[in-house]
Amino acid sequence: MPRSSVSAPPVGALLRRYEDPGEPLSCERVTEGLLNRGYRLSTTRGAYFLKHHLDGDREAIVRQHRATERLQALGVPVAPPVADARGETVAVIGDSCYALHPWVDGRHRDGSHLSTCQSRRLGSLLGLVHTALEQVMHRAERPAIPGPRARAGEAGSRGRAPRRYTRQYAPQHARPYDSADPTETFTLIDELLGLARGSRPHDTFDTLAEHRLLERRALLELYADRRPPPPRAGGWVHGDFHPLNLLYRGTEPVAIVDWDRLGVQPRAEEAVRAAVIFFLRPAGVLELPKVRAYARAYRRAVGADAAEMAAAVHRVWWERLNDFWILRWRYQLRDRRADPQFAAVSALAVWWTREYEAVREAFTA
Repeated sequence: MPRSSVSAPPVGALLRRYEDPGEPLSCERVTEGLLNRGYRLSTTRGAYFLKHHLDGDREAIVRQHRATERLQALGVPVAPPVADARGETVAVIGDSCYALHPWVDGRHRDGSHLSTCQSRRLGSLLGLVHTALEQVMHRAERPAIPGPRARAGEAGSRGRAPRRYTRQYAPQHARPYDSADPTETFTLIDELLGLARGSRPHDTFDTLAEHRLLERRALLELYADRRPPPPRAGGWVHGDFHPLNLLYRGTEPVAIVDWDRLGVQPRAEEAVRAAVIFFLRPAGVLELPKVRAYARAYRRAVGADAAEMAAAVHRVWWERLNDFWILRWRYQLRDRRADPQFAAVSALAVWWTREYEAVREAFTA
């Protein structure tokens, strides 16, 4: 995908807004996503995380900031922004929005680096996020559940995948979002098949893509009648909870970051999606013992029953069965950054379909 030209952030103009932030020493880009770019800004007073919000929605960014401030007061590990001399947390410079956060030292840990006990604590942590959000978000700030999902996105952070919605808050659709329509998916499969077969030079990725597309079409033909109905209710969720948005120091989670997707969705679906990302192994299977420990802790934290979790499992399974975001990036957008994820992600849909009952049991038992 063609990259837009990237200019350096206006560090001098930004720092002048703060009380004694120190003199700038360096500003190095550390992340690049669709909704933001991140920099490590070092000054004579210390280090900061400078976030450039590309969507420029100041009202939504302020709402995110207020939410993290309130969450921190409830004991949720977050890194709220630093307020400037006027008490504001969003700096609008030119046509761009910037925010300064404290720099948090830590590392990312996926499910392979978590013990069963740590997996249980991860489920409790997400449960804490959901219950705390319910407390801190005003009813006046509650949007409707978003309309039909863009099917080009998945994990969506740190440059790894497309985002699901164009705005964090106040989705434009009042009706509940629909699940993927298999007739539309069949059309997309045909288009991607043509692109994969015509790719030159034709490599092993193209061969695997063709195989997985044909395999997925056969599965959808077999299970087309399993399309789930719209969800009945939603709650406030982080919206992008996965390993690259959670920092650990040792074995302790110290900061949940990247709240750009904060909004209202079925909470149990976020729990299932997060588990599918955290506990996915390279072979395209889930570590079900860890999933089970995680899900039990999450259910206990939020009071979710087995029926709610089973419905979420079914919806996310269907979502995965109809999802081809990596191939759309490669063939339609000509962006190959997500190619390394394709083998595991595409294998998961097949394995999950075969082990459907075992996966549902891990989330509901």
